[in-house]
Amino acid sequence: MRTVKWGILGTARIAREQLIPALQREGHSEIVAIASKSGKARDVADRFGIPAAYDDYEALLGDPAVEAVYIPLPNGLHKEWAIKAARHGKHVLCEKPSALTSAETREILEACREHNVIFMEGFMYRHHPQHQRVKEIMQSGEIGEVVLFRASLHFLLEDVEGDIRMDPALGGGSLYDVGCYCVHSARHMLGEEPVSVFAQGRMHERRQVDTLVTALLRMNSGVRVVFDCGFETVFHNQYEVVGTKGTIRVPRAYRPDLQGGEGLVIVTTDDGRVREEKIIADQYVLEVAEMNEMIVYGKAAGYSHEQMINNMRVIDACYESLRTGEIVAL
Repeated sequence: MRTVKWGILGTARIAREQLIPALQREGHSEIVAIASKSGKARDVADRFGIPAAYDDYEALLGDPAVEAVYIPLPNGLHKEWAIKAARHGKHVLCEKPSALTSAETREILEACREHNVIFMEGFMYRHHPQHQRVKEIMQSGEIGEVVLFRASLHFLLEDVEGDIRMDPALGGGSLYDVGCYCVHSARHMLGEEPVSVFAQGRMHERRQVDTLVTALLRMNSGVRVVFDCGFETVFHNQYEVVGTKGTIRVPRAYRPDLQGGEGLVIVTTDDGRVREEKIIADQYVLEVAEMNEMIVYGKAAGYSHEQMINNMRVIDACYESLRTGEIVAL
């Protein structure tokens, strides 16, 4: 497969620590440019051996050597720069969530269709094969009929004053930052959509962004989804599928890379048996590889535009429920 030439719009920590190294490990990617408005582009370029560094995002988008861009900018900037990238004919890998609302996501996708470029939302966790294994176990009938799905993703955000995730103007809040994974994994693993949402949360007194959210979703099959997310507790990331004959627990659901890529699937059945399955993979490299194959070969997306919009519709509903205190129908 030929090499895809990438540009990076921003020098965020996730770019420096995850995506740039993954692009360099993947084998069919070449990072040819990086841009930052903070003045850090040259330093990061030198660190990773990237030939071009720009102090302006538009300049990078105008670089004819760049085929695809990765956008790790704050949530509130995703729509603007994804659409601008599309207008410059660049394929887009954008960090999750795709935008701040389902309407914004539609605008991005319409721009990408109009300019014939690919858009991928960066839910890197879904590329890890532990989740396909969970689906296989669910489909096998080993845990019986699925009744409940529980998901949880939290970490302690210590710098509440200086972190962009606490800035409402930039799309701050725990639901956008980590709760989106819980919503996505419920829909992705169950293969269905919710018909109603009820959410409660805690808002930061000064910043007015959510720092803790709990939610209940009723799926169209009747399965219940319970999830919680936030910035107030020790780090943990897991989901659990609960059936009539057993459970499947995935205690490294979203960040198996923190254990060297080792995913863990724990199956407990009603006869008392417990089985652990360990699955090792590099989810960031697999994410990049899928994007490159879509660009080079026209490979079908593993996550459709409709699914991206639907994920944001659920997040929209969660925020509406947080505001109103009411159950929101979808």
